Amino acid sequence: MRFRNLTRRREIGANSYLLESGDHRVVLDAGMHPKGVGFDALPDFGPLPHDTADGIIITHAHHDHIGSLPVLMRKQPHTPVFMTEITGEITSGMLHNSVNVMTAQRMEQNIQEYPLFTHKELDENRAHYIYRDLERKFEIPDTNWQVSFHDAGHILGSAGVMVRESGSTLFYTGDVNFEPQTISMAANFPTEGIDVLVIETTRGTYARPASYTRKGEKERLAALIRDTFDANGSVLIPVFALGKTQEVMLMLHELHEEGLIPEMPLHIGGLGTKITVLYDHYSDRSRRNYPGFQLLEDMKMLIRPEKRGRRGGPRQFVYQPRTIYCLSSGMMTEGTTSNQFAWRFIDNPRNAVAFVGYTDPESPGFRLRHAKAGEKIKLAPDLAPVEANARIESFDLSAHATREQIAEYVEQVRPKKLLMVHGEEDSQAWFRARFSESLSGTEIIQPSLHQPIDLW
Repeated sequence: MRFRNLTRRREIGANSYLLESGDHRVVLDAGMHPKGVGFDALPDFGPLPHDTADGIIITHAHHDHIGSLPVLMRKQPHTPVFMTEITGEITSGMLHNSVNVMTAQRMEQNIQEYPLFTHKELDENRAHYIYRDLERKFEIPDTNWQVSFHDAGHILGSAGVMVRESGSTLFYTGDVNFEPQTISMAANFPTEGIDVLVIETTRGTYARPASYTRKGEKERLAALIRDTFDANGSVLIPVFALGKTQEVMLMLHELHEEGLIPEMPLHIGGLGTKITVLYDHYSDRSRRNYPGFQLLEDMKMLIRPEKRGRRGGPRQFVYQPRTIYCLSSGMMTEGTTSNQFAWRFIDNPRNAVAFVGYTDPESPGFRLRHAKAGEKIKLAPDLAPVEANARIESFDLSAHATREQIAEYVEQVRPKKLLMVHGEEDSQAWFRARFSESLSGTEIIQPSLHQPIDLW
């Protein structure tokens, strides 16, 4: 068995990895880099000849793991795509949204290669989606490879992947969370019989304070909301449409039910609404907390989202005091609803912005998150700078495991070989330093682009 890293750079981005054994090939994930543009945002599928893959395996439906799937399927037109049912249904919605975004970018930014795929192509691709349940072994057709999915606790439907071939095993974590969230339960990963372990290293540079508790973070968020309510202001929570929107919605419901925040109207964005419909659809058919709870029906605070036809550009929200806005994107990327709303929101000192997830250092969200009071912030090239007078707070409610939790899992598994992916150089350096002391018998590898690595 041989491993190749198909990402173009060693960082968080267009996740995709190739497994090869003899004439058999399987691809793990097919993402698109959130900061890349056009073809440069894709993985480099060069080492994978046309129509030779026996299977494509998708761990979860975030864009950096599925964004290039239609491009890969065009190159592998007869290859089955394996994933959990929830991931498959969410993937379809996310990729259709990508077509709309790329079509708008073609017109607004003159990116000629966009869209990289079409709605019609996506509809045809679904015939190749094959859904598999958690912890049930299945075969890759025409191979002796056996695969099983294991709940990763990251978002609904997310899974780690166990691959068995010729008596040896590889486990790929994908994105993982080892502690329970509001909806998602903690990961349920195997710990024995793993020869090769491929891990994410997202949070390798982040040292969580010893005093941290998730309950404490929720109570801090509640205090911010109460203070803003008393000041007759509103709260903006930038969120990713998939996963973080639904987690925050249920968290706000909990806080209201516990009497920790007043009843305030809650608005969510368009794509977040579409994904929430799927979360509700699988509310009693998935491994989760609050089984059966319907976010769109059972939340008292939620303002029912408008039913609108497909159109270009983000929805424009009207500002109202004493209101909560959970709007995407979580990093306030240029052109998104949260970005445009923030431009009309952050100059008001009565308001507050609560960051609850990751923001890339080059994103507008990162600039706002680290702005000094009164500093002028440029949120987008076509928007004038605006003073950051609103209260800005950050909360550790990440859907990724901490570096210590991942390290403890690796040290429990004690694989023969450890491959580190999905992380910046500095993040991987922390893991390498720790494992050099705790895993003396493990070969630690940081795969470079296209580097062939013999696993067994």
